[in-house]
Amino acid sequence: MQTVETLNEGLKRAYTVTITSKDIDARVEKEVAAIAPQVRMPGFRPGKVPANLVKKMHGESLQRDALNSSIQDSIQKLIADNKLRPAMQPSVELDEGFEFGKDAEVKVALEVLPEIAAPSIEGLKLERLTVEVADAQVDEAAGRIASQQGALEEYPASHKAKDGDTLTIDFVGKIDGEAFEGGSAEDVKLKIGSGQFIPGFEEQLTGVKKGDEKTITVTFPEDYGAAHLAGKAATFDVTVKAILDADKPKLDDDFARSLGLEGLDKLKELLKGQIEQEHNGLTRTYMKRKLLDQLAAAHDFDVPPSMVEAEFNQIWAQLQHEASHEEDPEAAIKEMEAEKEDYRAIAVRRVRLGLLLSEIGQANGVTVSDQEMNRLIMQAAQQYSPQDRERFVQYVRQDPMAAAQLRAPLYEDKVVDFLFEKAEITDRAVSREELEAAIEAEDGDLKPHVHGPGCGHDHDHEEKPKKKAAPKKKAAEAEEAPAAEAAAETPAKKAPAKKAAAKKDEAVAEDAAAEDKPKARKAPAKKAAAKAE
Repeated sequence: MQTVETLNEGLKRAYTVTITSKDIDARVEKEVAAIAPQVRMPGFRPGKVPANLVKKMHGESLQRDALNSSIQDSIQKLIADNKLRPAMQPSVELDEGFEFGKDAEVKVALEVLPEIAAPSIEGLKLERLTVEVADAQVDEAAGRIASQQGALEEYPASHKAKDGDTLTIDFVGKIDGEAFEGGSAEDVKLKIGSGQFIPGFEEQLTGVKKGDEKTITVTFPEDYGAAHLAGKAATFDVTVKAILDADKPKLDDDFARSLGLEGLDKLKELLKGQIEQEHNGLTRTYMKRKLLDQLAAAHDFDVPPSMVEAEFNQIWAQLQHEASHEEDPEAAIKEMEAEKEDYRAIAVRRVRLGLLLSEIGQANGVTVSDQEMNRLIMQAAQQYSPQDRERFVQYVRQDPMAAAQLRAPLYEDKVVDFLFEKAEITDRAVSREELEAAIEAEDGDLKPHVHGPGCGHDHDHEEKPKKKAAPKKKAAEAEEAPAAEAAAETPAKKAPAKKAAAKKDEAVAEDAAAEDKPKARKAPAKKAAAKAE
């Protein structure tokens, strides 16, 4: 093999590699010798087919295989001999005029990773914003769960139902005095004014009291889902079993026990721990962004254009996907196009920070252990059906790129944790609202992308850098999870506080009482009747 360097400019390298026909022929002969014992041909005993006949039968495919393996081995030798660290897979081009029996001339082009001076990790100073969990927050979270489960305080028997109250009722629907299928239900929760039932039903329950029996007359809409009921007049015999105060969740030991817990104190303990975890996650997000800002400000070096382009394409693809779901996709895309260079700058920062974190991790012995990797694989496999899990595990173990994608987020976290240990940290107590506002103010910074061992490059995991102040919401979301293989920080999207909390609360209730999930509500009259069809 002969190698000639044809380009050495910045991070770009190019070479012409000549592979002799003698080397290719030698590989063909070696392969013929390997497969000849298995070749079967009429007139010859097994394993006794002459080599020239084996070549005649399989010569073309053997030559192609020999050429391909020669090229791959030559590229690996080129990289090793020149101590290259490719940023991406090299571009390989075989001379168009190549014919078997002649030397093969191959053009190899690649970009290498920059030489990064030992990153400075001294003098890092960070502020840790901490949030105490107030009893009121825990009570509010418990109240949301109770409301969602329909555990509300009951009004006294003298209370008259008003708009907004929740009633527990039984009803029997009739047409021409005959009960119709699907028109009856028991223990149905109905909030007056919710529009759950067909028009005119709920309004007629205003003023009823617990224990009342009332006959309601309604007419099914002309466009009702069940054709045999559409436009028909009907009566519903309603029994009011309870009137509940929607503004007063029932928080007591009985409610907690209905979720499978020992009592209300245990529920509140679980909720407090969950809220603390949320706060800790927000605190870490804020600290990490500030850390990356300091690293970015202290280090500047060229990054491989191919890596930037790949990163930018991932950001852009995500933005296009999100724009297609906007109310006005064309306007969203036009806005993106106006900010295209901003997103390209974000890609540059992500790649630079990723390489920087990678260098810091390698220089300080940060690794992901086999045990940690096995745990990651097993956790990821759980998202697949039982019959596909084993195939997924084998795929990850056999594909270095797939393993790197899985390893990247953990590797990044370990590098960041290492830097937190080195930093001088001061604490400041704030409210959750102040912490969320501080994160939002930072929401444009790109996250890094760290290349980990085995990610397809001869360097560690790049992380994704932070974004520049994201002009719009789409910018912030674009950086959330740039590439699967990228160790991108995923900033917690600031969901409406109550909505986000409500989802978390539901998770606690479900985890605590997987066997005690609330029973499905009876279908309201308009849906129950529709089912009759």
